[in-house]
Amino acid sequence: MLTTFLLLPLGGAVLSALLPHDRAREARWIALVFAMAAFLVSVVMFVMFDRTAEGYQFVDQFDWIAAGDFTIQYVVGVDGLSAPLVLLLGLLSVVAVLVSWNIDVKPKQYFAWLLILEAAVAGVFISLDLIQFFLFWELELIPMYLLISQWGSGRRLYSATKFLIYTLAGSALMLAGFLVLGVEAGTFDMAQIAADPPTEAIVPMAAVFWAIMLAFLVKLPVFPFHTWLPDAHTDAPTAVSVMLAGVLLKMGGYGILRIVVSIMPEQAIEFRTVLATLAGFSVIWGAIITLRQTDLKRLVAYSSVSHMGYVLLGVAALGPVGLSGAALQMFTHGTITGLLFVMVGMVYDRTHTREISQMSGLMHRMPVIGVAMLLAGLASLGLPGMSGFVAELTTFLGAFGPHPTATIFAIFGVVLSAGYILWMIQRVFHGPPTEQWAHLTDAREWWEYAAIVSLVVAIIGVGIYPAILTDVVEAGIAPIAAIVEAAS
Repeated sequence: MLTTFLLLPLGGAVLSALLPHDRAREARWIALVFAMAAFLVSVVMFVMFDRTAEGYQFVDQFDWIAAGDFTIQYVVGVDGLSAPLVLLLGLLSVVAVLVSWNIDVKPKQYFAWLLILEAAVAGVFISLDLIQFFLFWELELIPMYLLISQWGSGRRLYSATKFLIYTLAGSALMLAGFLVLGVEAGTFDMAQIAADPPTEAIVPMAAVFWAIMLAFLVKLPVFPFHTWLPDAHTDAPTAVSVMLAGVLLKMGGYGILRIVVSIMPEQAIEFRTVLATLAGFSVIWGAIITLRQTDLKRLVAYSSVSHMGYVLLGVAALGPVGLSGAALQMFTHGTITGLLFVMVGMVYDRTHTREISQMSGLMHRMPVIGVAMLLAGLASLGLPGMSGFVAELTTFLGAFGPHPTATIFAIFGVVLSAGYILWMIQRVFHGPPTEQWAHLTDAREWWEYAAIVSLVVAIIGVGIYPAILTDVVEAGIAPIAAIVEAAS
C-alpha cells in the first residue's frame, strides 16, 4: 500500500512530462487524478491503521544494496507518528494541484515537478532505513529548487539558491551522523538501531546528536536557522508555499522524533534544556518579527517560525503528552498554514499586491475569501473548537512541568499571534469599501471552493473531534516515550 502511495505521483509525473506540447494543459488533469488517487490510498491506510498494535504497519521490505557487511534496504512502513503526516501530505498535494489550476507557463513540467515533490516527501515519511531516508531527503531539493527558480516571482533564483544552500549544509552534517550511527550499530535499519542504540562511537555521541539535530532544526526551522524560509515563501508559487509550510517543514520535526529522540535518547535528555530554551526564544522571536511585516505572504511565513517553536518545545518535554503535542502541532499547522497560503494566493491573484498597507475593505468584494481567511487566522491563534487549540494545549500541558519558563514564553507567543493575525485581518478585509478594489471578484471556480472546503473541514473536524487524530498519534508516541523513560 505504501509503495503504491509512493509510486502514484511518480507515475503521474512521467505521464505529465510525456504529454505532447499541444496537449500541455491536460497535465493539470493528470496531476489531479494521480494526486487524488494517492490521497485516497492515504485515507484507506489511515482508516485501516490498527490503533492497538505496536510497531510499524503496512511494511514493504527488500534488500536494495549489499555492500560488504552492510545492507541498505528498501523498507517502508508507518506508525502512529507517520500515518497522520502521510494523510496530510496526500491532502495538501491535492490542494496544491487545485490552486495551480490556471498555471500556463510550461504546465506539464510544472505539474511533473510538483508530483515528484510529493513522492520525495512521501519517501521521507515512510522510510525506515537511514540511507533511504537521506536519499529521499535530498531528492526533495531538486523539485523545490526548480519550482521556485522557474515558476516563482521576485528574487526567485536567489531564494531558491538560499534554500538549497541551507538544506545542503544541514544534509552534509546529517549524512555524517547517519554513517557514524550505522557503522557503530552495524545496520542502517531505524527499528534495529532504536532497539539497541549505540552508546559510544568514533566521535562523541554529543557531536553526532548535534550534527543530525542541526539538519532538522534548519528544516523545521527555528532561530537562528530560519532566514531561508521567508525568502522561499515570498518568491515561491502559491502551491509551493502550501507544500513548503504544510509538509516540508514537518520533515524536520518528524526527523527529530523518529531519529534523534528514538535513537539518541540519552543525548536528548542531556540537551533538553537547550532545546526548550531555543524553542521558547523562537516562538517569541518569530512572533515579534511577524508583527513587523508589511508583506502578507512574509507575515504568514514568519508566523511558521513561531509556530514551529511549539513543536520543538513539545519535543524538549520528552514526555508522552509533550511529544504527542509536538506531533499534533505538525499536522494541525500543516492544514492551518496551508489554508492561509491558499487564501493569500487568492488575494494576490486578484489584487496583484501583497502589501498590507495597500489593501482595505476586501471583505465587501470577497466575502468567501475573507471568511476563509478569518477561519484560518482564528485557527492559527489557537481558538478553541479548532485544531490549533488542541495541539497547542497538549504541548503546553506536556512542557509546563519540565520547562515552566520556556512554556510561559510560548504561551505569551499565543498573545502575540493573536495580535498580528487580528491586525492583518482587520487591516486587509475590514473597513469601508474603496473604489480601488471595486473590480475584485470573489472565489467562484470549483477548484477554489474544493481547496478551501477540504482544509476548513480538516481544521474544524480535528478541533471538534480531536480523537480522530490523537488516538493514532498516541499509539506512535508511546514507544518513543518508553525509550526516553528507559534512558532516564
